[in-house]
Amino acid sequence: MMGWFRKKLNTTADLKGLKMRIPGLGGKVYAKLGTAVVLLPPGDIYTALERGVIDAAEWVGPYEDMKMGFHQIARYYYYPGWHEPGTTGEIVFNKKAYEALPVEFRRMLDYCTQALNTTGFMEYYTKNSQNLHKLLTEFKGKVEFTRLPDAMLKDLKQVAVDVVKEESEKSPQAKKVNASYQKFMGLVGQWGEISEGSYFATLI
Repeated sequence: MMGWFRKKLNTTADLKGLKMRIPGLGGKVYAKLGTAVVLLPPGDIYTALERGVIDAAEWVGPYEDMKMGFHQIARYYYYPGWHEPGTTGEIVFNKKAYEALPVEFRRMLDYCTQALNTTGFMEYYTKNSQNLHKLLTEFKGKVEFTRLPDAMLKDLKQVAVDVVKEESEKSPQAKKVNASYQKFMGLVGQWGEISEGSYFATLI
């Protein structure tokens, strides 16, 4: 999800001057558009949003956001989460220690990381679906669940492309990672559009 806002958004200009809690590359995009990016630990977000210290906050999705109670203090809930379409979980090993393990132990760790990632994705997909339904039914009229206008998404995409390019030029490693990522996205994007994209389009 894009996040919770106390004010309605109509154009990209509406982001200028807003105080928003959002970290990372997404925050850098907002900053270029004139948003005052605020970094807050999770425990401080609700109070800051409730008291008007910030005007908006990005968190996760319906399941985690409702646990935080954002639906009680902010009316406008925008999607899509253009800045973070999906979260990747990580399990990190020391490479030398990993390679020193017996092969059967390494295979167990490989399997466990794959299983955790798959199970976690399925669990969140289901819980987000359940809580989205709850927002749309039990809180209808109190929360406006709204897709960001196409013009705004186009503006955000262009600025995001610029930010990623700037970040990728900061080191050879960043440049290498970005080139690999862009190549992979170019490969899978077309398949995603004609497979899942086409399927979901038939349900609307």
